Amino acid sequence: MTTLAVDAHPLLRTGAFRARWDRPLGETPSPPWLTGLLARDADVPLRADEVVRGAVRRLLRHGGYKPSGRGKPASEYLLAAAGEGTLGSINTAVDLCNAVSLHSGLPISVVDLGRAIAPLRIGIASPDAAYVFNASGQEIRLTGLLCLHDASGPCANAVKDAQRTKTHGGTHEVLCVVWGSSELRDHTDRALAWYRELCQRAGANISDVEIVTG
Repeated sequence: MTTLAVDAHPLLRTGAFRARWDRPLGETPSPPWLTGLLARDADVPLRADEVVRGAVRRLLRHGGYKPSGRGKPASEYLLAAAGEGTLGSINTAVDLCNAVSLHSGLPISVVDLGRAIAPLRIGIASPDAAYVFNASGQEIRLTGLLCLHDASGPCANAVKDAQRTKTHGGTHEVLCVVWGSSELRDHTDRALAWYRELCQRAGANISDVEIVTG
């Protein structure tokens, strides 16, 4: 079983699991029901609101990070993109993440487990930390930001995931991390349950992650 160490944090409620497809993502296109969930007005079991938005921003501010502008939570970016009609399909794993994040208002990270190197830990990034987050080489400064770390350093967070551990056409298995809040206990748990359900519907084999809180 994969173990995820989580540093003590007064506002974080982490949800995580593994999802594996028998065929690589490049051979597993998203079904129509999934791409339909990328629409802002899709029929879904839960919705984000200003209470969720505020709680997520407080979660990210705790370490000193400023979640605004280009550094806003990924869930807010998805909401804006869906409203503009520009939220399109990427691959099954990312589409599942984006659908749940869009409607729940909770940021979600998806990490290729073939690229991430154990041990895995969630904690505040060091003051000088940064990583490249897209194929064009753009970088995000991580000072004060809660991040998932692997043996090589930070690799994902609630704003932008690292390019080095993102999914690709050959990805078989991913780690899914829901950046939930202790202020939104029930909402976070419902989002996690729905996420797991959708992954199974999309043909993934789901396995638990042991979360060890420090």
